[in-house]
Order: sequence, then structure tokens, then C-alpha cells
Amino acid sequence: MRTLAALLPMILALAACSAAPHRDGAAPESRSLRVATYNTSLYSDEAGGVIRELQGDSAHARKIASVLQKVRPDLVLLNEFDFDDAHRAADLFQQRYLEVAQPAGGEPLRYPYRYLAPVNTGVPSGLDLDGNGTVGGTGRDRGNDAWGYGLHPGQYGMLVLSKFPIDEAQVRTFQLLRWSTLPDATNPVDPAKGRGFYPDTTWAQLRLSSKSHWDVPVRTPRGTVHFLVSHPTPPVFDGPEDRNGHRNADEIRLWREYLSAGDTPWLCDDQGRCGGLAADARFVIAGDLNNDPVDGDGHHDAILELLEHPRVMRMATPRSEGGEETALAYAGKGLQRRGAPAHVTGDFGPRAGAMRLDYVLPSTGFALVGSGVYWPKKADPDAAIADGSDHHLVWVDLTP
Repeated sequence: MRTLAALLPMILALAACSAAPHRDGAAPESRSLRVATYNTSLYSDEAGGVIRELQGDSAHARKIASVLQKVRPDLVLLNEFDFDDAHRAADLFQQRYLEVAQPAGGEPLRYPYRYLAPVNTGVPSGLDLDGNGTVGGTGRDRGNDAWGYGLHPGQYGMLVLSKFPIDEAQVRTFQLLRWSTLPDATNPVDPAKGRGFYPDTTWAQLRLSSKSHWDVPVRTPRGTVHFLVSHPTPPVFDGPEDRNGHRNADEIRLWREYLSAGDTPWLCDDQGRCGGLAADARFVIAGDLNNDPVDGDGHHDAILELLEHPRVMRMATPRSEGGEETALAYAGKGLQRRGAPAHVTGDFGPRAGAMRLDYVLPSTGFALVGSGVYWPKKADPDAAIADGSDHHLVWVDLTP
């Protein structure tokens, strides 16, 4: 039997491996697949605002690029990255920030493949979705009556970047899927009126996804991986009917339905193809799901049931020292949370505190090599690039 002293170097090497960035020069078949999600906060309240920011010298974008250059994921979802039809923002971010070595980051980072598409945020519905008696308007009133809250089409969009080819012909999007088609979906009840918050004609048209849900097949050296990405609405900014809380829960539940066996003729994508994910397909669910397993305003059963789905890998929760430091500081000021401090993924201010909202969930069939949240402690020099967003990048390393 080996002694502990003899095993210690091996244990330390394995621990370091889980946190180390990939060596880009390594042969693809010899290393793990690093998958990440990052809510970048690269959005603007004005159409074209992010393009104008990126055309200048954006300190914000440099921080986001620096984090990505440090972590160097093979496949990453960027949430809250404004979409534009010409893909100009994505071009600028990749060419002027990611592909240029940042002083606080690392070597240039190039992604030959990407996927982006329209989202529901900011797209006028033509309906009175917030129940204030008017359609559209200005500012928040206009945003509340969009299919997903936003002040212009494409705000808070999504961008997938990949080092491996994306099978665009097989991508499935669920931007248009109606909420009422989801089995057991219920029109949120207005307690003051004792009936559904949305009139029947509105409920029948309302889209489920506040942004979109995408199934992006990626051809990795070890086979196709379905990247299942989304960004459900926050379960706040509503009233006693809890319409955003219910929508968040059902946006998360859509992935459970997509993974589950059985006949799903209602589950039709924007291209008219119906049914869920093949039983033998491997996948990774990723995104800012806006739901902590135990804290905050979300319907916690929604995220817990996704975490416990039979096709989702049981794994150690990604963690960080910076998140733990921040959560414990809030606790010291009286903002107590039930979740593990090291598991939080974002700092949402003195009222909400730190919570776990961002997820990378692999399917069974993978082996987990390592994981983490890029959130250095305040004394770490890298903390200076980790504050580009109120969320922090979450990553996992996988092998077949």
C-alpha cells in the first residue's frame, strides 16, 4: 500500500490540473473539453450601443476578453451579448478584443466557429403583456410589452463561440414556442381578480422563452455534443401573480421536457421539427438560468429537478474562493443565505447578495476532470479583470 507521502504529489498534481487552462498546442484528442458559460453584461439600452462601445476602446470588453483568455474554454456561451442582424458586435468583440492579447489576460484567443440568432427580448408583441392598459409606450413600459423584456430587439442576446465545427443545419431554436403548449403550463393567477393574469387571447400567443432556447450541435474530436443554451427571465420585476417566477420555472422545465423520453408532438422548434433530444445524444446545458437551488425568489424545484434529471451528470458543484469570500462578507453584514458560499456565481448587490445562477451541466457519459468559477479573491491581482460583470464565468472540463 502506498503511503500518504508518496501519494501527495499525485493528489496535488490532479488538483492543479482541474484549475489549469488548456494548452492550446495540445492535440485535441489528448486533452479534455472545456465548456463554459459567462454572462458578460455586454448590452446597451440603445440599439447599436454595444457596437459603438466595441468600436472604441472598451475597458469593459477588455475585462471580459481577459477572463476568457485566462480560462480558454473550447466551447462557451456568452449571455447578455446584444444581437444585431449584421453580427457586427460579435465581429468586433472577437477581432478587436479576444484575438488581441490583453495585458491582464493571456494569449490571443480565436474561435473559428460561432452561432448567434435573433432572440425575443425587445421584440414588440403588439399585446399588453404587463396589464397596464396600454400597448408599448416608452422605456420600461415598452420593454414589458416585448415578447421578452428589452428596450430594443436583440438586447440581452446570446452568442456561442466554439473551437470546433458547429452543425448549423441541425441547430434547433425555440424562440417562437408558445408557453401554453408546455404540458401543465398555467396562466399565472392574479390574486386580486381570482383569474389568470393574461387574457385568454394573450395567453394563447405568449412565447415561453424570454430570449430563446438553442440546441447547438458541436462536432468535437470525440463526437457531437449538443450545447443546450438559454437565459430564462429573472423571477422578479413582477407582481403578486409571480408571472416572471412562473415563466422562469417553465423556461428551465423546457430542458427537462427536451431530455425526457416519451412522445412530445407539441415540442416543435422554429423550423417545424418536433420532438426532444435523442436518447443516446450527449449534451451540455449552459446558461444564466436565474435560479438558485435554495436562495432568492425563484421556484427552486425547477432548477433542482433539472440538476437531478436522470440524464444530467451528478457532479461536484463548481466553486471559487472569491465567491466564498463575498458570500461570507454579506453574511457578516446580516444577509444570511442557505447555499454553500463557495458555490455562488454572482454578486447582485446588498439586497440580493451572492447566489448561484449560472450553470454548466454535462450529460451522463462524460467524465468530469475539473470545474470552477472564475472568481479570484479580492487580494488576487486577477480580481481586477473579474468585475466586468455581476456574474462570473463557470467552466467544466470533460472527457468521454
